Amino acid sequence: MTVWQAVWLGIVQGLGEFLPISSSGHLIVFPWLLGWPVQSLAFDVALHLGTLVAVLAAFAGDWWRLLGGGLRALRERRVTPEARMLGLLVLGSIPAGVAGLLLDEWAETVFRAPALVATTMALMGAVLYAADRRAPAGEGVATGISLRDALLIGSAQALALVPGVSRSGATISTALFLGHRRQEAARFSFLLATPITAAAALLKVPHLFRDADLSLVVPGMVAAAVFGLLSIRVLLAYVRTRDYRPFAWYRWAFAAVVFAVLLVRGR
Repeated sequence: MTVWQAVWLGIVQGLGEFLPISSSGHLIVFPWLLGWPVQSLAFDVALHLGTLVAVLAAFAGDWWRLLGGGLRALRERRVTPEARMLGLLVLGSIPAGVAGLLLDEWAETVFRAPALVATTMALMGAVLYAADRRAPAGEGVATGISLRDALLIGSAQALALVPGVSRSGATISTALFLGHRRQEAARFSFLLATPITAAAALLKVPHLFRDADLSLVVPGMVAAAVFGLLSIRVLLAYVRTRDYRPFAWYRWAFAAVVFAVLLVRGR
């Protein structure tokens, strides 16, 4: 892998992690399409650390308020809105955490076929399109998430172990189906991304220290962080007045390209 390839993959990770288009699917298909070497696990860990930095930077104020409110709730022995939201985020993170521990090896081996990625990209495009049509109009803030909603959205997040599904796509679609507004769905999805992204990245940090080539890891991680932060801010601004349908169209186009290449190559 060259430095420029590392940077491009970092950009793909940063954009795909938070836009509902699947970063893992793109990281599998792009090297396959372009004939690039398959990136190492250490490089993937670095990219996830980059997107972790992005989501922490984007929501630093939110997490500061949530943690402060949680500590205040412990001192005062009462449930604050911040403590409630922290509890919802913990509850929503459990399904993906359990699925990750059970299926992590499959996610890194069995689930890496371009045909599978194209199929899940197309199917989730249809799900996102249908969910968007059900979304109520107007803006909203993430105050109406119930315990049931957090568990359902968190369970949808677990599906993102299959490349092409997209963590943000699954969680946003589920929130829309549950009646939440587009901006509210995106915001809760991004907050929910923080603990699971942190856990996934930190569990694999030993691979980073053991196998990392810093000349490739650092540029890729920086690109993932910069473009991850950009994609969060762009999407939150975009969905204030627009819908998710263009992302569904993109997913269908991407799937069509992969299937076409598979037919041409005969595999």
